[in-house]
Amino acid sequence: MALQNVNVLLGVTGGIAAYKAPDLVRKLTGLGATVRVVLSPSSSAFVTPLSLQAVSGNIVHQHLLDPEAEAGMGHIELARWADVLLIAPATAHCIAKLAHGLADDLLTTLVLATNAPVFLAPAMNQQMWAAQATQDNLNILTQRNITLFGPASGEQACGDIGYGRMLETHEIANMLDQALVDMPVLASTQSIEVASSEPLPLSGQHIVITAGPTREAIDPVRYISNHSSGKMGYSLAVQALALGAQVTLISGPVALPAPTGCKFISVTSALDMHTAALHAIENAGDIFIACAAVADYRVANVMDHKLKKSADEMTISLVKNPDILADVAALSSPPFTVGFAAETHDVEHYAKDKLTRKKLNMIAANDVSQSDIGFNQSDNALTVFTADAQIVLPKQDKLALAKELLKIVAQHVSNH
Repeated sequence: MALQNVNVLLGVTGGIAAYKAPDLVRKLTGLGATVRVVLSPSSSAFVTPLSLQAVSGNIVHQHLLDPEAEAGMGHIELARWADVLLIAPATAHCIAKLAHGLADDLLTTLVLATNAPVFLAPAMNQQMWAAQATQDNLNILTQRNITLFGPASGEQACGDIGYGRMLETHEIANMLDQALVDMPVLASTQSIEVASSEPLPLSGQHIVITAGPTREAIDPVRYISNHSSGKMGYSLAVQALALGAQVTLISGPVALPAPTGCKFISVTSALDMHTAALHAIENAGDIFIACAAVADYRVANVMDHKLKKSADEMTISLVKNPDILADVAALSSPPFTVGFAAETHDVEHYAKDKLTRKKLNMIAANDVSQSDIGFNQSDNALTVFTADAQIVLPKQDKLALAKELLKIVAQHVSNH
């Protein structure tokens, strides 16, 4: 465990997810870390200092101008003590302050005063997460080598559904542990000894992922599409980054923010996605995951003006779109190719047929006839097929499911 004997300074800001902080402390100490907690001014509305002191075994720090502590420049000593600074939850307000170098409370001052690596577990309303200001601030922070864990997608305290949920405490603790394994030297101290620094499972791999639906134009205002939300593909991109990969995400039109840290390519039609995917793979791709719900057909003759409602019936001629997945698998030097099969019946039969017919390395199949998984849902369940194996991944949050799938991919790539 890379967290063994590591000094973790945990910052807790004022979001509803702060109530999970005591459990996060337990998860971190369970992995061997020594934890001290810093509360932002508003966080004590959601979690008490006494509860955090009880689980950490250390005094909880709250005030920048504490006369007793500042007699010895206490905040500087705390910044030097930390091997790692983790902020969970990190609210939109906290992220904005960090991006612009503000230091008006103890926690933001510590971020500027420490040489330790900084990790954030964002937590906020889905619209706040998607806001351009928040995404701009996150881009600034990632350029400064601040690492993000999450967020996850799902139902939020306000009733909204989308990205912005803080990851579960065990996910944050495990991701921090894995991140430290990949850091042979920490800038702050030499207190972490990494005897054998094994890389993250997907380190050194460039993964190209397609996500979301495509839109096939009928006229300037109408199009043919499907119900794909893009959540599964975006979850794969987030988790691939966390597992050490370089990621190119090629996405059709969705209402999701691009994951910070990946190369993002926005497309509309199947032809657009086909061109982008082949270009990305031919330039650098080691692994290709075709998670997008690509339209099988497009309109043969797209009108340049809006069609008027006149006749009782209308006939539209369709032509077949190119098969992105098959074309990637047929390249002279193909990447490790993973397909998805979203079926409503005979799932295993159609998945195995697609695996063989398109000459894929792996296919992940799901039954979209089930209303509680698949399209536009936060959960999914998959059955993964290879030429000689079948692995069932039960229903779970798409972000957690993406991590399990990528671990399987990493294992098979290493043996490929």
